[in-house]
Amino acid sequence: MTKLIAASALSIVASAGAAFAADCGDVTIAEMNWASASFMANVDAIILEEGYACNVELITGDTTPTFTSMNEKGQPDIAPELWINAVATPLAAAKEAGSLVALNDGPITGLGEGWWVTKKFKEDHPELDTVEKVLAHPEMFPFIEDESKGAFMGCPAGWGCQSINANQFRAFDMEAKGWVLVDPGSAAGLDGSIAKAVDRDEPWFGYYWAPTAIIGKYDLQMLPFEAEYAGDDNWNNCISLPEQDCLDPQPTSWIESAVESVVTDEFIAKAGPATDYFKARVYPGEVMNGMLVYMNENQASGEDAAYEFLATQEDIWMQWVPADVAEKVKSAL
Repeated sequence: MTKLIAASALSIVASAGAAFAADCGDVTIAEMNWASASFMANVDAIILEEGYACNVELITGDTTPTFTSMNEKGQPDIAPELWINAVATPLAAAKEAGSLVALNDGPITGLGEGWWVTKKFKEDHPELDTVEKVLAHPEMFPFIEDESKGAFMGCPAGWGCQSINANQFRAFDMEAKGWVLVDPGSAAGLDGSIAKAVDRDEPWFGYYWAPTAIIGKYDLQMLPFEAEYAGDDNWNNCISLPEQDCLDPQPTSWIESAVESVVTDEFIAKAGPATDYFKARVYPGEVMNGMLVYMNENQASGEDAAYEFLATQEDIWMQWVPADVAEKVKSAL
């Protein structure tokens, strides 16, 4: 009788596992076109496939197009690293409607975005210790195509920060002050401009964010704004929108940086215990920086870095999943 009960119990457990695998089914994950997001997407893919028996497909994306697709079409299922300031208003509406859910509002510690200068510039000019003080000296950052202007390096087209920087550029009346907003063309172009400036001991002023390999490698220094935060209405309904939808941007300090792991309601319905993994998945900033430096120095892809992380940082990721799931992932590496 006891054996029959035990056999039945095992059968129930096995059936539940099979049912979960079937329920998890096909899952799509946004692999954003920057290093930390690509790395996170690949870690998620490996753990979901090997630990939770999901059938995962990575979908290339970036902030605004990925959010729009999730919001309007319910695809992809997961945005592991969504910088939400660029989409705050429609994301809040989607959350209220229940179509999108933030499973983790702090997947990386030590985050921050804003306007930075090189460490050498800050050491040489300690009196220029705010954004506004630097804006008064465009001659210190000569634009290569017109050295009578100062170069401010913005974001590549398609990134959520492109609109934010363009609107801040207008809010601080930077063109009249002698500045040019430079489009770096790509992530590589943005990184290359920093590396070139540091290697040549030249000043650099522009947008970036942390944690990143570039910030860690070149020790860029973020400048505080003298302007206070001008409110959510100014930021969410103007500064973060395309320029044509922000007619009167007001000068403001940068909004507090916020990143969330956002999923669709369909993923919530089918993923079962895998949702707990996302709730527990938090990368310490220094660990993330280290992985990004690894990717940079080894020309490693997001997938390469994911396997490296899972093989060398068990003390971190094994805290995110139950022991049986961790063993399945380890055995697959």
